[in-house]
Amino acid sequence: MTQIKICGLMREQDTQVVNEVHPDFAGFVFAKSRRQISLATALKFRQLLDPSIPTAGVFVNEPLENMLKIYQSGAIQIVQLHGNESEDTVKALKNAGATVFQVFKPDAKITPTAADYVMLDSGNGSGIALDWTRVPKAPHPFILAGGLTPENVTTAINTVHPDVIDVSSGVETNGQKDPDKIRAIVATTHAN
Repeated sequence: MTQIKICGLMREQDTQVVNEVHPDFAGFVFAKSRRQISLATALKFRQLLDPSIPTAGVFVNEPLENMLKIYQSGAIQIVQLHGNESEDTVKALKNAGATVFQVFKPDAKITPTAADYVMLDSGNGSGIALDWTRVPKAPHPFILAGGLTPENVTTAINTVHPDVIDVSSGVETNGQKDPDKIRAIVATTHAN
């Protein structure tokens, strides 16, 4: 079964539908973006979420101290690195106990990393799908992100065979998480 992460929770009602459909992971965006939330909001959402759903924090070139502070607050269990973070940063986060998702862009060479998962993402919640036929085989447990929707996720899974898919904009309507799209993509993903 392919796992799924619903990323970019911004409202209390987003946590309600996530609890209902129970994806394998949920995500909060701390990087500058229209989906960015504060640590206080993330802590509130973490309290509302089923404790068995691990949460990831999305960061882009954030100072290590800030990521450690957010991890140690209990708001997240996973640190998702979307910038140019060093291997020393990955190791420091892992030494602190965090699970680490290291993100690569489609044109980047996937280099060996101490991260727990490698993610290939077409671009920070842009909704642009990758050319799945050109996705390289990743050396780690592999996460596919970028332009995934309830309509195309089966094709993506059957083409790439990721361990996890990560969705954000593909389950939104008018810039907000859409409960029906979340229900559809979680059901479809877990069926594959």
